[in-house]
Amino acid sequence: MWENPIVLKIPSDWKITDDNFFNFCQINQDLAIETNKFGELLIMSPAGSETSNRNLGIAAQLYFWAETESSGIAFDSSAGFTLSTGAKKSPDVSWIKLERWNSLSQEQKEKFAPICPDFVVELMSPSDHLKTLQAKMTEYMEEPEIQLGWLIDRKERKVYIYCPGMTTRCLENPESISGEPILPGFVLNMSRVW
Repeated sequence: MWENPIVLKIPSDWKITDDNFFNFCQINQDLAIETNKFGELLIMSPAGSETSNRNLGIAAQLYFWAETESSGIAFDSSAGFTLSTGAKKSPDVSWIKLERWNSLSQEQKEKFAPICPDFVVELMSPSDHLKTLQAKMTEYMEEPEIQLGWLIDRKERKVYIYCPGMTTRCLENPESISGEPILPGFVLNMSRVW
């Protein structure tokens, strides 16, 4: 397991098209690959088995809520999105309002959709560093569409709550987290995450 993502700096005169980046990710499926707003490639190892299981649990809770609530759709960690800065990110779990998702063409939906989710979750794995994930959350919060973000630190049993224009809050060992008012009625049961 790598301690931090490997950061590859790309010369400014090299232009990696969206299609080329998508194809690069497809032929390197054993790696988690993102870019930041500076155009640097971030190459990370896949999550460990236990973290992957907990991540699936979070995604399942959001998915079942989204299917019942019907105002948006949920995504797991394999979804990639192109932010307005050009950064390409794959949150561990995310949700997008249905009207925003439906405004995209089918072709845009097939690759790294040019949209920032309304809600994102990042779950720290043992190899992750808090500062690295906090920087990623800050990048999300720079997007005009983002409404809510959760950074979950299982080891310390803390959840950092991000909302645009507000100071980040930290919850210590919560039993649950409410998505109100952005995700009406969604409550994440943390006993399944811890």
